[in-house]
Formats: sequence, structure tokens, C-alpha cells
Amino acid sequence: MKKLKYIIAISAIFAVSSCEDYLDSENLYGKSLESFYKTPTDINEAMAGVYNAIYTTNVHSEEQIAANLMDNMMLGGGGTDDKSAKWVDNFEDPVEDTYYDMWGQSYKGIARANAIIEKTQEADFSKYFDTKEEADKFKKQAIGEALFMRAFFYFRLAKFFGGVPLIVSIDDPKNVGRSTYTETFAQIASDLKLAIETMPATPFPSIPTSSYGHANKWVAEAYLARVYLFYTGYMTNIEQQATADLPLVEGGALTATNVASYLDDCINNSGHALASDFRNLWPYSYLNKSAGKTVLPWAATNNLSWVGQDGSAPTFGTGNLETMFVQRFSFGDWGWSNGNIYTNRLCLFSAIRGNSMMPFGEGWGWCTVNPKLWSTWSDLDPRKVGSILQMGQADQGTDSYKADKGDHETGYFNKKYIALQHPNAGGSNVGMFIQMYGWSNTDMQLMHAQDFIFMRFADVLLMHSEITKSATGLNAVRSRAGLPAVGYSLDAIKEERLHEFAFEGLHWFDLVRWGDVNTAFNDSFPVRNSGTDANYSVKYRTETKGLVPIPETEMRLANGVYTQNPGW
Repeated sequence: MKKLKYIIAISAIFAVSSCEDYLDSENLYGKSLESFYKTPTDINEAMAGVYNAIYTTNVHSEEQIAANLMDNMMLGGGGTDDKSAKWVDNFEDPVEDTYYDMWGQSYKGIARANAIIEKTQEADFSKYFDTKEEADKFKKQAIGEALFMRAFFYFRLAKFFGGVPLIVSIDDPKNVGRSTYTETFAQIASDLKLAIETMPATPFPSIPTSSYGHANKWVAEAYLARVYLFYTGYMTNIEQQATADLPLVEGGALTATNVASYLDDCINNSGHALASDFRNLWPYSYLNKSAGKTVLPWAATNNLSWVGQDGSAPTFGTGNLETMFVQRFSFGDWGWSNGNIYTNRLCLFSAIRGNSMMPFGEGWGWCTVNPKLWSTWSDLDPRKVGSILQMGQADQGTDSYKADKGDHETGYFNKKYIALQHPNAGGSNVGMFIQMYGWSNTDMQLMHAQDFIFMRFADVLLMHSEITKSATGLNAVRSRAGLPAVGYSLDAIKEERLHEFAFEGLHWFDLVRWGDVNTAFNDSFPVRNSGTDANYSVKYRTETKGLVPIPETEMRLANGVYTQNPGW
């Protein structure tokens, strides 16, 4: 049985430590900062707790949903009662704690990472391994991985909230004020740099399947480039303080040349590579052979074959060398206290509202696609139909689409992350992943076990081109799509990133760092709102500088220590 089926149980294992316990009380569970972090099993359980902090209860606190709702290529959507999606899409704050879970979960992850970083340094794992080299390798990977995850959570906070309180030690006070934007990014950069220097350089094909989805040296190198581009772009284009350097806590800075060398290492030594066909990255390309027959004619016609999402995963595809870092998902059950946070809600919330077709299932209809993206995207680029699902098309399985079920309907939906289903042995339409992993609860809200991809190798290539101002990586990505080579320009990078990463939660942050966010929302176009003709337009407020509000609960708890972001 694939380990994905057990992700909920594994992720839930985390020993409560005093870094998150503000009360003096007896430890009834026998695990504490003093007694835990002594064995490899302790470390693995604690690391599961770090990754568990990625998940949020409030759907608006999910990074990929928040970023897509604000992006100019996706609309609010939903039904008449989905007001919060429309408010976020229109840069309004639905409630005072819209992003509270993102804030709180990130700091839980940071606290847990801090404990691993400090306590693993002191531990002796030699008796658990055959050689000292193996024990040292385990320790270095654990410390480096925790450093990366601390950077990951601070980067998430910084992208959405700006400068935030920095707590980088178990004993650091929790009631500190917000650090500056530059100080926050210096901490992120320093953590990533040290993570790269600490983690073993194990090529991807040699990494065990059990570690799939975990961070490694190559992921840290890729994220350092993402952090570099975001910081230097934001400071230059939003703050109007031009810089080409990423500062470090210990002094000095990383230059474009430094960051490019990390990407060179990743490109040459990681073992990652582009999938042969962009469309094979997405699980719809598996449906052409589901249930032993053609389910999605378009995929069959194009001879698509999903590369899978379990590392090599020969059962599900030919092996996925492109995906580098993901958020793993599973299923859920309504009887569980944590609800459905381990099912991929981007697939649920952005699936077609009020329509259950085969092979595309029903969802809540958020994040409908801007028709401008469809109309301006060349038909010669296979990523167009590989990314956007057009309604009323027999070869797409959408010819039975019934319009006017939701708001902001445009006739286009996100095809990368969407509800997927096909007939089971009994002839009933059941979720693709439910059948694949043998889950018992077939509820349409709980059937989405598709990984969300945070980083893939195509981004490494495009970031390398942007940083070095060369067309090599850019044209490698274009070549994969069957497109001719072009010379380097920032405009070429912008177009390529839009088309390569549409709906992957990156375009919003690209708009912000390039400063294009200030002019990206000036158009309007017709939509259907639950059967009524309407005109869609939003007004981005430049005074917010691309940031969301600090949760009001946190503002009150801070009692004047924090200042709210401008415009909120």
C-alpha cells in the first residue's frame, strides 16, 4: 500500500515540546525538549510535525488558493454564498482573521524546526547506524532540512505579510516586534545558504521513495533563487529601493552570480530534468487509460502518460524527474476533528460548480479563468489546452456542461488542479485517487489526493535565465513545448512564466516582484453570475504593496507591538 494512504497518521505524529507550551504543567506524554530528539525515530516524528504545519484549517490561508484568488488570471467565482472568495479577489478583507491560520501554522512550523535544529546538534545517533558516516549524514540532513523548512515558513509569511517577528531559537521571546522586510529576508537567505551547505548532495534518482516530498539540497538551491528574485524585485519595483543583492544575517550579501552558481549546481548535479511532455505532469493525462478504456479522448489522442507523483512510481507513470518539492495530500473523513485539511482543496474549490461530468468532477467553482488568458495564448502552444479546461467540448468530456451554476463563469477552468473521476468496476463514477489508493470514503469533497507542486525543475531553468539574463533555460522550457527559440528579454521571461506556471500559485508573486501588479487589473470583461449577465472588474489598491493584513487577533495579542500593513 502506498505511503500516501498513511500521510494523515504520519503527519499527526509530533511530540509537544515546551517551545509551544506556555504553561508550567506536568508532561503526561513522556516527551519533552529534554527527553525527545534522542533517536532517528524521534527526529523523523518531529520532522513530520514540521511538515504538518504546512496544512491550514481555513481555506483562505492555503498559500496556493490565496495567491490564485488575488492573481489577475483567475477570478473569485463560487456561488452566491461564496462572498469571501469574491472579496479576496477584489482585494477586500472578508473577516478580521482571514489569514490567521497561515500566520499561526507558519509559526508552529518555525518553532518545531527551531527545536530540531538545536536539539539534533546535541544528539548522538552513532549507535543507530552501521557507520559514523551514515550517522553524520542523517544528522546533517535533519538539521539542513529543518533550516530549509524554517526558511520556507518565513518566506511564506514574508510574501504575504512583509516583515514579521523573527524567532530563531527555542529561548527567543515570543512577544517581539516585526522585523523589517530586509531583516526578514536576510534570515531566510542565511537559513537557505546554511541548509545548502549542510545537507548531503544526493542526486534525485538515489533519494529513497520514502523521502519523496521532503526538502533536500537541490530544493534549497532552487528556493534560494526564488527568494533572491522576489526580494530584489520587490525592493526595486515596489519599495523603489533598487538592489541586486540578497542580504545575509551575518553580514555581506548574495549576488546574482552567487545565486546562479547554486542553480548551476542544481541543473548539473541534482538528477532532476524536464518531463518529456508538459501535460504528463498533471494527472488528467492518466485518465486516457483508466478502467481499461479511453476516458479522456483528448489525452488519448495526444498519447499522454502521467509521470506520477511518488518519485519513480512505476505503477502510476514513467517516473517524475521534474517535480522537486510538493505538499502531499491524502483523503479525510467527516468524523475526524481536523476535518478535510489533508485533501487538496485547490482541486475541490476550483473544480466546476454544479457539474459532475466524466472525467471532471464537481467542485465549488472558485478561481474561474480569465478569458483574456485563453484569447491571448497561442494555439500552437500545447500548454494552453494542457492548462485550461474549456467547457462544451466533447473531446474534453465537458460537452454536458450546464452553465449558470455559479458566479464569474467564463467557460474556462483550471485543468491542472481539478476534480478527477472515472467509472469503477461497478460502473459508478468515483474519484480517480480514491480508486488509485483504495480509500473507502468516496465523498466528492474528500477525494483529492493530488500533490500540490511548490517547485519543479522548469522553474529552476527559467530562474537561471532571469538571473543570468541568458536564453538557455528559457529555450529549454520552450523547446519542451515545441516552440521556437527566442532571444533573452524580461518580457519573454514574463510570458514564459505565465504560460508555464499558470494556476500554480506563482503568477501573483511574479506580478508583485516585477511591479506589474500596479497596472495588472485595469481591464474588465463580461461574465455570468448565476445566470445573469454581469461585468467583471476589480480594483487593486496600490497602497497595500501586494501584502495582506496581519490577522486582527494577532494585532490585539501583540498589544501595540505590531503595526498593521498599509491599506488595511
